[in-house]
Amino acid sequence: MNKFLFAILFSVISAGAIAQVRPNPAMLTRKSADTLSYLNPKEYIIGGITITGTQHLDKDVLLQISKLVKGDKITLPGEANAAVIKNLYKENLFDDIQLNITKINLDTVYLEIAIKELPRLSRLHITGIRKGEIEDINKKLADKTGKIVNANLLNTTTSIIKKHFNEKGFLNTTVNIRQRPDPGDANSLILDVAVNKGRKVMINSVTFEGNKAFSQSSLKGFLSKTRTRKFYNIFGSKKFKDDKYIEDKQNLIEKMQAKGYRDASLISDTVTKHDFETVDVKIKVYEGPKYYFGSIKWSGNAKYNNDILNRVLRISKGDVFSEETLNKRLSGGGQNSDDVSSLYLNDGYLTYNADPVQTRIHNDTVDLDIRIFEGPQYTINRVTVKGNDVTNDKVVLRELQTLPGQKFNKALLVESTRIIGQLGNFDDQKTDPKPVNINSQDGTVDLIYNVVEKPSDQVELSGGYGGGQLVGTLGLTFNNFSIKNIFHLKDYKPLPKGDGEKLSLRGQSSGHSYQNYSFTFSEPWLGGKKPIYFAFSAYTQLSSTGDYYAKTDPNYNYLRINGVGVTLGKHLKWPDNHFQLNYSLNFDHYNLDNYPGYLFSNGTSYNIKLTQELTRNSLDGSPVFPTGGSNIKFTLQGTPPYSLFNNINYKLPPTQEQLYHFVEYYKVKFDAQWFTHLAGKFVLMTQVRFGFLGEYNSEVPGSPFERFKLGGDGMQSYQFLQGSDIIGLRGYQNFSIVPVGTNYNTTTNPGSAIYNKYTIELRHPVITSASATIFMLAFAEGGNVWNQFSQFNPYNVRRSAGVGARVFLPIFGLLGLDYGYGFDAIPGIPSANKGQFSFSISQSLSGGFN
Repeated sequence: MNKFLFAILFSVISAGAIAQVRPNPAMLTRKSADTLSYLNPKEYIIGGITITGTQHLDKDVLLQISKLVKGDKITLPGEANAAVIKNLYKENLFDDIQLNITKINLDTVYLEIAIKELPRLSRLHITGIRKGEIEDINKKLADKTGKIVNANLLNTTTSIIKKHFNEKGFLNTTVNIRQRPDPGDANSLILDVAVNKGRKVMINSVTFEGNKAFSQSSLKGFLSKTRTRKFYNIFGSKKFKDDKYIEDKQNLIEKMQAKGYRDASLISDTVTKHDFETVDVKIKVYEGPKYYFGSIKWSGNAKYNNDILNRVLRISKGDVFSEETLNKRLSGGGQNSDDVSSLYLNDGYLTYNADPVQTRIHNDTVDLDIRIFEGPQYTINRVTVKGNDVTNDKVVLRELQTLPGQKFNKALLVESTRIIGQLGNFDDQKTDPKPVNINSQDGTVDLIYNVVEKPSDQVELSGGYGGGQLVGTLGLTFNNFSIKNIFHLKDYKPLPKGDGEKLSLRGQSSGHSYQNYSFTFSEPWLGGKKPIYFAFSAYTQLSSTGDYYAKTDPNYNYLRINGVGVTLGKHLKWPDNHFQLNYSLNFDHYNLDNYPGYLFSNGTSYNIKLTQELTRNSLDGSPVFPTGGSNIKFTLQGTPPYSLFNNINYKLPPTQEQLYHFVEYYKVKFDAQWFTHLAGKFVLMTQVRFGFLGEYNSEVPGSPFERFKLGGDGMQSYQFLQGSDIIGLRGYQNFSIVPVGTNYNTTTNPGSAIYNKYTIELRHPVITSASATIFMLAFAEGGNVWNQFSQFNPYNVRRSAGVGARVFLPIFGLLGLDYGYGFDAIPGIPSANKGQFSFSISQSLSGGFN
């Protein structure tokens, strides 16, 4: 009995011991830590931690955030498990988090952090705005794709879209975002973003407080980009744009300080809603006292004495104090290079520096000590060009004014940059000359001209209908040609390029009734060593009605012109290096049969002419859109005086063949353009043109060719071929301006012996880049023609005004569209001045004379 009881007792004790060693099968089941009894918490050692449910997040990083560490003790249930979940939820990355127990072995617990990530953004679907605006918004939100969709992403997306349109003046923009699952990507969302930008908000009023010395209108004038909605505010935006407003506030203070109020500051400003479409701007300023320059002392100057520096500085004691003026006079910023820095930099002092120190401020007077650091004079060691992938180095280097061995000269550096822009092969806005390798030991410096090439070749492909026939035109101009490589096929890109030569091929045709073919080649550096300009041209033209009329018919006409010409020119160093002198010799052969439009209509004629052309081109900026400088051209042209030795008795009525077999005349022309930079980006172009065709012998009638035809778009018409100077006058029909007392029409007008023309254009750029230049213009011009100087009156002109636009595309050249209204009636042509559209294509650039 005792043995039986002992066996039973031993079995019970053994079972209890085994129960303590082996885990309860129920505890092997995955359960939440919160399911344990809070009435009987127990401390465990963490034996391991696993993380499940992750798709994009790093498990190690999540483990660090949870602050659970293997081997640490944890009380379950308790605050620790709640803290783990709280820490992870703080990251705003999860839709659900659970802390589970996967196993308990004695006092060791194994934990699982089970998470469900928030969905991520797969794409944005934006509606309510234009396609281009959607593209702009998508670029700004491109980094949001793939990120978790939470409150922060939704708020950031809304803010970016609103800011984008607020900067453009749409202050009432609303954004509505709706989420929907992406059927093609699990746990991802598509955001449908409905944007209503509303209307642009205008500025109702701008008012100032705290101003005494400055009037309201004066302060408003300092806000160039923040203007009220008034009819007289032509310049500056009337729309409220936050970024422009911030710029204007800074500009306001700078302008006040430039007027002597050096303590001027902005105290506060508010922008309040006036109504749904306008806002009111209120700005409170502090002016402070007005200051004046006191004594000015120079120190550190050895090269130039005080008197010279004072003359360049142009500031006297008692002048209104302006740091802006002081800095410009010391360090430049103007276009005239009349500052102290230019005085030094043009003489090799590359490391010159001036530090104006305000040594004393007493009452309203500021004393200065301008401390000069002159440094050594530097000599140019090497000059290189970088960025020219097509154009050969020599094409750029030969044009530069900064040469090795010369002293460093800022003015020549600026002039060289301008010349590079005038070549037409580079983006003039991106040419960046840099002094490098400045060696103070031996006083040398290297120059690198960083350039960006742009397309320069042009294609003219057009068709037109006129004179009862369809005329097609094909023109090819290669502005960076290389004739020496014409037989080297490996240099074709697609043609041999890089030597700065120009090759132009042009053809017009309308079957057999009209044909015009021309070839021109020019080399700006003949021989490659000196700036000797060379050009050769040849052309042939045909116009005939022979396909429609027999030779005996009065409507039959025929004209054939053949010509060749050669030009030699040279850059001049005197009076300055902007001058060039060209000489041209041309041979033209005319064969006419009943052809209208010239004084001579039947027979054969030869025009052998020598031309001298003196030009001065100092244009600043792009050749397409000059912003300053001038372009002046004076031309003398003449033929041999055949009447002095051809033994023709002109007192007897000679035949047309005798009169015009060899044409004789002399011709004088003057063309000048000036470009003046006005406020903002506005540029004023003024132009004067004059031409006179004279006679050697009063008994010989005027030349039938080389006469002036005025009116219209200024383009050479196939109805009037080579042999006339075509001058545009917008607002009138082509060639409609004729001398008083003549009855020529636009078809029979042979041209006049004298003309003059005046033009004023106000220009404003829309786009200025290497790929395209677009500018708008408003013009007023006047011109007239005469046959005799006794009738000439430079103030008696046909007047017109209008607006226009110019588009320059490197491959097509300059395209123009104008609308002009002529104010003066043309006798015999009632419709000549009643408002005219004129279109021009592939004419020369804005610096040329058209």
